[in-house]
This record gives sequence, C-alpha cells and structure tokens, in this order.
Amino acid sequence: MTKIKRYDFELRMRVRDYEVDVQGIVNNANYLHYMEHTRHEFCRNAGFSFADMHRQGIDPVLRKVEIEYLTPLTLGEDMVSCLSLCRRGPRFVFVQDIFRAADNEPVTHAEVTVVCLEGGRLTKGDVLAKAFEKYLK
Repeated sequence: MTKIKRYDFELRMRVRDYEVDVQGIVNNANYLHYMEHTRHEFCRNAGFSFADMHRQGIDPVLRKVEIEYLTPLTLGEDMVSCLSLCRRGPRFVFVQDIFRAADNEPVTHAEVTVVCLEGGRLTKGDVLAKAFEKYLK
C-alpha cells in the first residue's frame, strides 16, 4: 500500500507511552483513537467541528469500521494519519491510512463509515454533505 494521490487531510502525531502494551507496540485499539482524532481535526479544520454539529442537532455516528493492521508502531515514533472523504448514498466513508513518518511505511488502512442523525433521527445526511461538499467529489 502506498499513499493515494490525494488525501483531504493529514495529521502528524507521536506515539505516547500509555499507548503501548507490554510488547512495546501500540495497542490495536489506539489506532482507532488516532483515526477518530484525525476525523475530528479534519472537521474542525473544515469549519464544522463535532461540537458545532451537535449544537445544531447533527450527530455523525459510526456505522462500520474495517481496519487492516500492517506494521506496528512503537513508543516515540511519529506517524502521519491521512484521510479522504467520499459519500455512498446516505453514508459518508472516510478512507483512513496511517504511515510511519520516518520511512512512509504503511501502518494501517481503514474504511470508516458514518451516518448522520439529525434531531436523533437517521437522515440522508444532506446537511452534512452540504457542509463538506468541497471534499465530496
């Protein structure tokens, strides 16, 4: 796996001591945290943070996560967490890849599917699509 031609957002992070297990590698669940943090930063950077959405009664929620673990990260390593956004009907799909910063080695690859609740009800996500239209091709 190599970096795709274009990501909508990239975020550099470093592995912290509490994220590694007894083997000295990042615990598998922490990659999901890295990806969630990347999605939140993407939204904030795009001008529509999760707090903004919630105040307007819009709540994106996870529907499905598929992740491939390719190469482990260890304590102190830097990574680049990348995402691109597309839409499949009412679903928003984030293709998310993490790479080791030092050598661009692929660490994880994931597809994260999100649906949109408005006022607590499942919707087609048109309000969210409008907010992120410049990323949805």
